[in-house]
Amino acid sequence: MIGSLLYLTASMPDILFSVCLCARFQACPKESHLHAVKRIFKYLAYTPSLGLWYPRKSSFDLHTYSDADFGGYKVDRKSTSGTCQFLGNMLISWFSKKQNSVALSTTEVEYIAAGSC
Repeated sequence: MIGSLLYLTASMPDILFSVCLCARFQACPKESHLHAVKRIFKYLAYTPSLGLWYPRKSSFDLHTYSDADFGGYKVDRKSTSGTCQFLGNMLISWFSKKQNSVALSTTEVEYIAAGSC
C-alpha cells in the first residue's frame, strides 16, 4: 500500500508528507499506521480531481521556497524540512525530508532547510 501511495505522490504533492511519515514505520507497523494509510486512501477516493496541472502558456520565473519545523518529530526530536520550486505558476520540484541531525535552534533549522533548497 505504501508503494502505491509513493507512486501517486509524483502527481499529488498534498499527500506527500503523510505518506512519507507512514513509510517511516514500514519495518515495524502497528494498527494505528494501518488506519492512517487507510485514511489516506479514503482521502484519495473523495478527491479524484485534485492534482498537478501545467498550463501551456505561463511565465518562466523561477521561485523557490523552503521551510522547516523545529523538533517537530517527537520520537527523535529531529526537524523536518521541505522545499518547493515553481517555474512561473507551475510546481516543478518539491521534497520533504527529516533532517540528519538535531538542531539547537530554529535559526539553525531554517539555515539547513535553505541550504538544501
